Amino acid sequence: MNRVKKAGVALAMVGSSLAGGAVGAALFSGGSAGAATSNSNTAPSSPGNNAPAAAPGGTFHSNENAAHEATESPQREAQENSGQAPTVP
Repeated sequence: MNRVKKAGVALAMVGSSLAGGAVGAALFSGGSAGAATSNSNTAPSSPGNNAPAAAPGGTFHSNENAAHEATESPQREAQENSGQAPTVP
């Protein structure tokens, strides 16, 4: 094999290794998938947020903020009072 063919084969091998590594990193890193989703069960509720609040251990705690209470339905309040994570707005 002459030098030009050897260099071409070597370049193709290096290029395919780099491309395969990039594709593998993109598929298995989960970086873009993690950025697009949020876990509303671990973030505390803000006054205008209707997402349930959970303690670091995963136990639901009702948001008794006056601004939050003014926006919720009686069914949601009943669920919060019973210690359940609300399933209604």
